[in-house]
This record gives sequence, structure tokens and C-alpha cells, in this order.
Amino acid sequence: MAIGIETGWVLYGLVVAAGFAAGFINTLAGSGSLITLPLLIFMGLPATVANGTNRIAIVAQNIVAVSSFGRQKMLDWRGGLTLALPAVLGSYVGAGIAVRLDDAMMERVIGILMFVMIGVILARPRRWLQTSPSVPETSFTLVRTITFFAIGLYGGFIQAGVGIFLLAGLVLAAQYDLVRGNAVKVLIVLCFTVVALGVFVENGQIDWGVGLTLAVGNASGAWVAARTAAARGAPFVRWVLLVVLLFSAANLLGIFRLVGGWVGITEGA
Repeated sequence: MAIGIETGWVLYGLVVAAGFAAGFINTLAGSGSLITLPLLIFMGLPATVANGTNRIAIVAQNIVAVSSFGRQKMLDWRGGLTLALPAVLGSYVGAGIAVRLDDAMMERVIGILMFVMIGVILARPRRWLQTSPSVPETSFTLVRTITFFAIGLYGGFIQAGVGIFLLAGLVLAAQYDLVRGNAVKVLIVLCFTVVALGVFVENGQIDWGVGLTLAVGNASGAWVAARTAAARGAPFVRWVLLVVLLFSAANLLGIFRLVGGWVGITEGA
């Protein structure tokens, strides 16, 4: 892609800024890739290369987030790695059949599920806001294994939004509080993404220059988010999660496009 020097600096500045926003959102909730992927495609990367390149930033983001949560004694390593096992297996299976998905239908399904998630959060506010000085017992059970295998399967299908469903599984099924659940979430996503990145590297679907630039933004956003989550607690994380869910669901269901079209028709009348 041939771009002028000044335009190039502007675009790479936007990449870092978008990465910061995505890293912050991904660490506290999920769906930050809905910011970065469109920008990478706008820059001229093919969709497959943009998808692969984005994984570099996600790996960097989660390394920083895991390290930060770990230093703050918020991360349950044993429980996180235990729950990561069925999730990684599910992700491997999901990636193998992802090529047969209908993208438009999948976006609608994700959007509907996110609205359902909003209802769950609003219907059970105390469960999302409670805190615990200890970590839950996370040995293998049938319900937990199926839950995290299914979330991993979804993550193999499509990355965007998987953090939100992981949070739901960690809070509602594994009984973590929201802040500790966020810490375990980033550990599980890191396990997912290292495997996925290897697949993209093997198939040559990576732009390393753009990916490493994006990684600077994502890692910075993750560092700020991890500290913010620990300092401000579950109420702040819950509100971020609700806002992200609302905007992500509206985007995936085409509500913004419908409103934009309606406004255009009204102005032209």
C-alpha cells in the first residue's frame, strides 16, 4: 500500500490510538476488535491479513494484562489454567469449522446474544457487583467443562466478543467476582490467541509492521485497564461492560446503519 509520509504518520497514530481503546475495552469487557479490524481493513489490509495481524496486538495486550493482574495479586493462576484447558480444546474445534460459517447470520446471532447478556447483567446486579477476598474452587465439573468448551468453540468461530462470554461464564458458572473474573479472562484469552496467532503466521497472513504498531496501543490500554479495574472495582467494570455490550449489539444487528439511513432519508425529504 503506497501512502505519503504525512498520511502514513497519521494512519499509524490512529492505529496506536485505536489499539489503546481496544486494549482498554478488551481487558475490562470485550469486543475491542470491532474498533481495530475495520481500521486495519481501511488501511488496505485484506480482511484475512487484518484478522491475523490483529492477533499480534491481542497477544501483547493480554501478556501485559496478565502480568499486571498477577503483580496486584488478582489472578488465580491455577483456576485460570484449569478452565483454559476445555476452552482451548473448544477453540481448536471451532477454528476447524469456522470457514463454513455464514458471516451475516453469525453477526446477527452474536448481536442477539449480547442483548440477552445485557438482560442477564441487569436482572442479577448483585451477582455482578459482589466481591470476594478468596478465589472459588475451580476443579473440573461437567457444567464447567461444557460451559468453557462452548465458549472456546465460539472463540474459534469468531474472536470478537469472546471476552464478554468468558466473563459471563467466569462470574455465573465459575463463581468469580467481576474483577478477579477479568483477570482469569485475560489469561484464558492469551491461551486462545497464542495458538491462533501461530496458525496465521504459518499461513503468511500477518503484517508485522502494522501488527507491532497496533500492539503498542493495545498493550498500553491493557495496562491502564488492569490498574483501573483493581482500583475502582466491580461497579465501574460492570458499567463499562454494559456500555460495550449495548454498542456492540447495536452495531452487529445493523441498528446504526438503519438509523443512519433513516436520518439520510429525513434530511433529503
